[in-house]
Amino acid sequence: MILAAVLAAIIVTMGLALVRAGKGPTVFDRILALNMFGTKTVLLIAVIGFITGRPDFLDLGLVYALINFIGVIAVLRFSKYGDFADPDREKAS
Repeated sequence: MILAAVLAAIIVTMGLALVRAGKGPTVFDRILALNMFGTKTVLLIAVIGFITGRPDFLDLGLVYALINFIGVIAVLRFSKYGDFADPDREKAS
């Protein structure tokens, strides 16, 4: 019963993060909301793994967390510089 309440709370929080991603006034608010959604997804995977008795779900959650982190860094870099190139490199004319 408690685990069902935990799952419901995580899903509600994920829904609120999606709402924030849609309504965020700036692109950075939207990126932060999507990062929060990814973090809650990792938590959801861990709880489902605990409920089903499959500890290998924690490995999947860790891989997803790493992919989420790298993705957020890439999106932030792209939104700041406009490309993924070295920011110190001069643009060829």
